[in-house]
Amino acid sequence: MTAFQRLILRASGSRSRAANAITLRSLITLIEGCLLVALGVRLLQAGGLMVSGTAGMSLLGADLTALSFGSLFFLINLPFYGLAWKQLGLNFTLRTLGCVSLLSVLSDVLAVSLPLGAVSLPVAAIAAGLLIGLGITLLFRENASLGGLNILALHLERRFGIHAGRTTFAFDLLLIAIAALVYPWPQVICSALAFATLSFVLGRYHRRTPQTTQSTSPAHDKQVQTAH
Repeated sequence: MTAFQRLILRASGSRSRAANAITLRSLITLIEGCLLVALGVRLLQAGGLMVSGTAGMSLLGADLTALSFGSLFFLINLPFYGLAWKQLGLNFTLRTLGCVSLLSVLSDVLAVSLPLGAVSLPVAAIAAGLLIGLGITLLFRENASLGGLNILALHLERRFGIHAGRTTFAFDLLLIAIAALVYPWPQVICSALAFATLSFVLGRYHRRTPQTTQSTSPAHDKQVQTAH
């Protein structure tokens, strides 16, 4: 059973309500994850770069419209909460909603309060990919995500066993193709570098766990079979 499948079992009520109750440690971890992602987004904005998923869609939209990244990011994620609630549980959905809202606020605050001059595009791409990848990993470990394609990636891993890192990378390729129609090639190439760095971090730190030959209880066996 994968780490994501264990997360889903917790979200769907396989443990007690106490296990799903948010603790101070979980809250701090979620805030840390959102702050890391917000800092990564700020670097991307400074370099005119993109990143994967709904964050990349929001960065693209912010460049093409008068709306801010935070506003677009919050709006784009709204349609995905129904899927999250149905497939991943209320606890996961509420945590994700909180993280999306917090990131929307943090990113707009940093855009004003953290002015950055000219940045090296390759350095900004790698640093942003590392920050965002580590931030998302922290959220995953605390039964949350940043919505949108992250929710869809979790759903696909649950249903078909496709690693979330591979799913997000496939979406990245599609987003890169769209970006190539809008941005100059140096920005597109460095955006692809940010995508690859993010995917590498997710693949490295969100690892599958081996199947266990023994289960703790018959109920646990039934839950594992249900997850598959």
